[in-house]
Amino acid sequence: MISFLKSIDNKTWKAVLKGWEHPRVKDKDGNDTSDLKPEEEWTKEEDDLALGNNKALNALFNGVDKNMFRLINSCTVAKDTWNIMKTTHERTSKVKMSKLQLISTKFESLKMMNLFMTIT
Repeated sequence: MISFLKSIDNKTWKAVLKGWEHPRVKDKDGNDTSDLKPEEEWTKEEDDLALGNNKALNALFNGVDKNMFRLINSCTVAKDTWNIMKTTHERTSKVKMSKLQLISTKFESLKMMNLFMTIT
């Protein structure tokens, strides 16, 4: 998935790495207010950053199964989506590894029991 996101363009992958925030209206001192800036007033740079975020979201939404999509479909920031996917996958991998270790331990015990039964 990382390679695919990077192949779209540089801003797409950076949106996943850095995150994106909706531009805010500035007060007379140049500080951000809590009001969201209307899209028609965005600068070229703000448009480009939003486009990178939207491309990343689109790729992530289309690259997962329906179960994962249910977890991420309300996200509006690609970085948040990526973090949810990472966390979910890590948990899944850890569970699989734990089950594999448990099965391996049971198999080793079974081999030892068979060896013991053969000796006696």
